[in-house]
Amino acid sequence: MAEASDENSAEFQRGWDAAILAARDWHEGKAKQVLVQARRSRFPKTLEREAEVHKHSAEMMMTLSPSDV
Repeated sequence: MAEASDENSAEFQRGWDAAILAARDWHEGKAKQVLVQARRSRFPKTLEREAEVHKHSAEMMMTLSPSDV
């Protein structure tokens, strides 16, 4: 029975890592997109702040663990 539990937790960990990586990539992409919009905007400060939030979120993704949820 211990082996089945180990397989489930290994599978869960792979899924967790994939989900965190996908979320991090999404935040990084969104930050880049918003920075491009900021360059074209008449009011770039708000967009620059939004990009900083996305960058910070991408950095924080790697610190999350399943016990945080």
